[in-house]
Amino acid sequence: MRLHQICHSAIHARFSEAELARRLYAVDLLKHEPAMVDFLTWVKGKPDDFHAPTATTRDRRVARKAAKHR
Repeated sequence: MRLHQICHSAIHARFSEAELARRLYAVDLLKHEPAMVDFLTWVKGKPDDFHAPTATTRDRRVARKAAKHR
């Protein structure tokens, strides 16, 4: 499935590859994930070619740091 770059970036800013594979492996699952709902509502009103920098969420940064120290 093709995604806009901003959507792809938002997904990876919020979830690890493992979490995507384990629990969020379908578009419908991502659409209903609480961490994505506000983003999707916001981005829905943007033009198709819209792009903005996407920062990694604090939860994702903490999870990455914890994974490095295991």
